[in-house]
Amino acid sequence: MSTEKLLTFVQGITRLLDSHPDEATILSQGQPLLAELVASDDWLPEQFAQPHPQYYQQYLLYADPLDRLSIVSFVWGPGQKTPVHDHLTWGLVGALRGRERETSYEKQADGSYRETGTAYLAPGQTTAVSPTIGDVHEVANDLADAVSISIHVYGRNIGRVQRHVFDPATGAEKSFVSGYASAVVPNLWS
Repeated sequence: MSTEKLLTFVQGITRLLDSHPDEATILSQGQPLLAELVASDDWLPEQFAQPHPQYYQQYLLYADPLDRLSIVSFVWGPGQKTPVHDHLTWGLVGALRGRERETSYEKQADGSYRETGTAYLAPGQTTAVSPTIGDVHEVANDLADAVSISIHVYGRNIGRVQRHVFDPATGAEKSFVSGYASAVVPNLWS
């Protein structure tokens, strides 16, 4: 399996960050770059596509040495989902396999979180998150009998960022650092 497509994406998104570091441009011009990457499902090395029987996996594919971005494969077993959480940075998400369901939330005056909508991502489709456009959501594998995989690009090294999970009913938050399921990253120059 060739990682040439991933290398091409890393080069393109890095050039975009170098020339247009503002979030709005990154989100608008980064989505087509990610859409091109997830348009075909023939490049992700198998070791970064392995589900876990109990919980989703977050595999690091690339991290910029200046912490300007990270690229991650999320692998969801049947029915697996995240808690309601934030990112504290911009993010792009592209579906590679299966189907994902995203439920967005908005903080209310009483501190609780209200569900504001549900969207679905099929292979080749992309979406964006950010504190400025909506950052709190729950993501799930929408398939009860198959694995789903998505590629996420974040404006920081997301595995090192202290973020939050929320109880939607009470607004209670708990800090977490996600880390990564992988101990290695793909060799982009193989």
